[in-house]
Amino acid sequence: MKAKVIGYWLSTTIIALELLAAGVTELLHGRVMLVVGDPVVQVITHLGYPVYLLTILGVCKLLGAIALLVPRFPRLKEWAYAGTFFNMTGAVASWALHGDSVGDFIWPLLVAILVIVSWALRPQGRTLGVLFPTRTSGKARYEPLRLSFTWGRHAERS
Repeated sequence: MKAKVIGYWLSTTIIALELLAAGVTELLHGRVMLVVGDPVVQVITHLGYPVYLLTILGVCKLLGAIALLVPRFPRLKEWAYAGTFFNMTGAVASWALHGDSVGDFIWPLLVAILVIVSWALRPQGRTLGVLFPTRTSGKARYEPLRLSFTWGRHAERS
């Protein structure tokens, strides 16, 4: 149990620090590694994206870091996890499809993996729980939502 808590907080702290640093860097149009490296404007235009995207990503990353760190608000945390995962996997795809080296996209790949680790290890108080509880014999019973689809035929109507 203690290892799970340590793993959660370690991965979440790394993600939050990355989001905070990247958000500020993108809003200020700084350098990739805070004070060294290429300017983020040069990187984003190299990948074929417009410069105004930095402002959008910067704001979203700052809000995502805050959402991951503050207590409560489990639905907001789910959105922050999803947004961070999509952002990092999008960065990996952009670098890879552009034909750049693995060294260019290894960090976003590691952050995407850390997002999965943090999400999987999060404490019960930071999860949404069951969205659709069902009741049987007066007691609440939680079951996963089951959807069924018919392909090629319409269901018979009675």
